[in-house]
Amino acid sequence: MTTLAIGFGLAGLAEAWTKAAPALRLPHVVPQAFWILAVIAWVWLLAAHVVRGKRSGQPLRDQLRHPAQGPMAALAPVTGMLLGGTLSGFSPAVGRSLFFLALAASALLAAWLFASWFEGRLDLAAMHPGYLLPTVAPGLVGADVAAALGYPGLGWALFGVGTFFAFVMTAIVVLRLVFHTPLPDALLPTTAILLAPPGVAGLAWFSLHGHTADPVAQAVVGVGVVLLLVQAAMLPRYRRLSFSLGFWSFTFPLAAAVALAEEWLEITEPAGWRVLTGVLLTAVTAFIAVIGLRSARLGRA
Repeated sequence: MTTLAIGFGLAGLAEAWTKAAPALRLPHVVPQAFWILAVIAWVWLLAAHVVRGKRSGQPLRDQLRHPAQGPMAALAPVTGMLLGGTLSGFSPAVGRSLFFLALAASALLAAWLFASWFEGRLDLAAMHPGYLLPTVAPGLVGADVAAALGYPGLGWALFGVGTFFAFVMTAIVVLRLVFHTPLPDALLPTTAILLAPPGVAGLAWFSLHGHTADPVAQAVVGVGVVLLLVQAAMLPRYRRLSFSLGFWSFTFPLAAAVALAEEWLEITEPAGWRVLTGVLLTAVTAFIAVIGLRSARLGRA
């Protein structure tokens, strides 16, 4: 399931290029190239997971109940929501259809997972930040896309859902990280997912409420800065890890943070903001490109 983070990370990178395009006066085709790459990765990985799941002989419900990998399944429909938003620029009917199908899949998956968890199957020690994916991501990502598609009422409803679960699930995950044994190395990169909610919430807030640096936007950015500093403080632990496909967990949260920073810079227009936008975009693109190249080498090994 961790490979589904590849499409999600590439969609996040495409979003960062889309947000930066007006400031850097980029041709429309440039960010669209990144969206096309994200679509290809998403479709290919979905097909690969379907084939692999059938060959495993394990029922889908058992795969989804896996304490480590199960929550990662939410990446498939959440990425579909993002892609539906951009596809609506080419074909409104296709884009909206994909968005609503992905939103429905996310809602059904989240409801089923919660019903399963309510049976007492889940041990707190088994939790990791990936549990934010089926609970927080659909609401906040969906809010941003719904606003872009012209459904502000739905966007506010999804924003409320995402914000509620951001508080609840982040508190539970932080409790697990602080008071239980450290995450195994394979799951340690998921800690970066904690950076994603402020980034996506900020983007959704701007889309729904307007592009102004109001107190709510300032508060969201403040939380994002603190969580970014936490990630910086964890760099020594990350550097000791052997590279794996789990490193794709870093990509979307960082891209979302950059996209929010780009929008913030465009709104506030500090001195040299266009240059800083270009620097941030170059840095996150280079970072994800390195992960992509190392993943390709890993696949050939």
